Amino acid sequence: MPRPKKCRKVDFFPEYTYFRPRGKSDKQLEEIILNIEELEAMRLKDIEKLNQEKCAEKMHVSRQTFQNIIDSARQKVTKALTRGMAINITGGIYCTKKCQVICKDCNHEYEFDFSKSAHCPKCKSTNIYCKKKQQMCNRINK
Repeated sequence: MPRPKKCRKVDFFPEYTYFRPRGKSDKQLEEIILNIEELEAMRLKDIEKLNQEKCAEKMHVSRQTFQNIIDSARQKVTKALTRGMAINITGGIYCTKKCQVICKDCNHEYEFDFSKSAHCPKCKSTNIYCKKKQQMCNRINK
């Protein structure tokens, strides 16, 4: 059984989440789903101009995981742009600044604040996961 994915920290949510090529009818239109954390990875790397290590640190993932996320994002965007597909920005495995989490080592449930330590306050483990269904956090309403 594969290990559950940890939440990726996201600080930015786009105002516009759907982009489509002009001149294509709805019947002809194919769609690509770009996850929220994939957009965040591109924003940090390509707009904020952070190096890979800083990007991974900000998203609370390893450098390899960050590289996988950004590779997937760039592939999706390139495919959409070259094939005239719509881009729908939604979903993914992400957490906002505060999230309800559970420590997999001691089963302690608590509100996790990404601005603080990434350790369980009870046992100091970093093996924490979002306790929402399938480890998926949702956007906090603004």
